[in-house]
Amino acid sequence: MTGYRVSDVMTRQVVYLPAETTLDEAARVMKEADIGDVVVTDGASLAGMLTDRDIVVRAVAERSDPATTTIGSVITREVVMIEQHATAGEAAALMRERGIRRILVCDGERKLVGIVSLGDLAMQLDPNSALSEISEQAPTV
Repeated sequence: MTGYRVSDVMTRQVVYLPAETTLDEAARVMKEADIGDVVVTDGASLAGMLTDRDIVVRAVAERSDPATTTIGSVITREVVMIEQHATAGEAAALMRERGIRRILVCDGERKLVGIVSLGDLAMQLDPNSALSEISEQAPTV
């Protein structure tokens, strides 16, 4: 895995939604795009990231109304970024250090160019591993 760069394994499809988007709309977008996360914006600024887990753990568990609760109220606001030329090993170490499963990927000017997930790294490390199989089969919202 050390020979691979983040740009080799990242997902280039980044979906942006404004913080005012309701949970049910965000879940619908994620399902249609078959993705597990969206980047949340507040005007022109990056507000954070919403994951399928945020919807389940923070919204459903707290019995929030998905038709009226905005994604801005449940997102993860700590945005962790890594440069696209960093190694896959560096990305894995950053995930381990921060206890996260996804990292936003930026270019040299800190422009967002993708997202790398633990599953992306697992697929590159060993496509036949249990984690890779789970990542491939795991349903998104």
